[in-house]
Amino acid sequence: MITDLTGKRALVCGSTQGIGKASAIELALLGASITLVARNEEKLQDLIKHLPADDTESHHYLVADFSNPPNLKAVVDDYLKNHNIDILINNTGGPPGGQAIDANLDEFTKAFSQHLICNQILTQAVSPWMKENKWGRIINIISTSVKTPIKGLGVSNTIRGAVASWSKTLSLELAPFGITVNNILPGFTMTARLEFLIKGRMEKEGKSFDEVLRLMESDIPAGRVGEAHEVAAAVAFLATPAASYINGVNIQVDGGKTPSM
Repeated sequence: MITDLTGKRALVCGSTQGIGKASAIELALLGASITLVARNEEKLQDLIKHLPADDTESHHYLVADFSNPPNLKAVVDDYLKNHNIDILINNTGGPPGGQAIDANLDEFTKAFSQHLICNQILTQAVSPWMKENKWGRIINIISTSVKTPIKGLGVSNTIRGAVASWSKTLSLELAPFGITVNNILPGFTMTARLEFLIKGRMEKEGKSFDEVLRLMESDIPAGRVGEAHEVAAAVAFLATPAASYINGVNIQVDGGKTPSM
């Protein structure tokens, strides 16, 4: 099984924490050169010093804000004047919690922009090289809400579904060029995002952090929440030559929690 990514460059979004950071590390361990993308330059500088590297790898970072799509486009377009991207990891933080019926229109518009529009900007930017090279990987980190809506995440459920549909459409369009487009669907994973959601439930339900966490874990067949590196392992595999015939799929990494097939 060929998992070597030597000579490939991966652009990893939301890469200063959580699943994005773990994915950047795993891809670097497989030999890829990494281009980190996030809005906090201090954290980017710190991470790039600690990424695994050998003589074949050269790591870079880009400072860009997904709440400002024109800024993201300008930064990436400028970078691509001198660099090519073989692997794109689309990843950004999820919208705030709350019921869909209570969400104002701006919440939907903002989430759509940060997720689908920014994904589209990045995919359009990197795909010409992938087409020319007849090889590419586009991996979207979404959510298990693509399979089963999660209570209390109305806006997120809605937007995640749109991203999954967009991704499936792209997988059909880009497959003839040797490009695969797949989605990783993390379940409850111990990241800053999960901690934020737990704290929201703490305030609403009057429970402690550990009590809320135990309730979440009781609904997971594996009996625990996941770790970021476990999700990143699936991301990294999809980026390798070994995954060349896997295209247009949603892969849950959730300890068996999602009830649908």
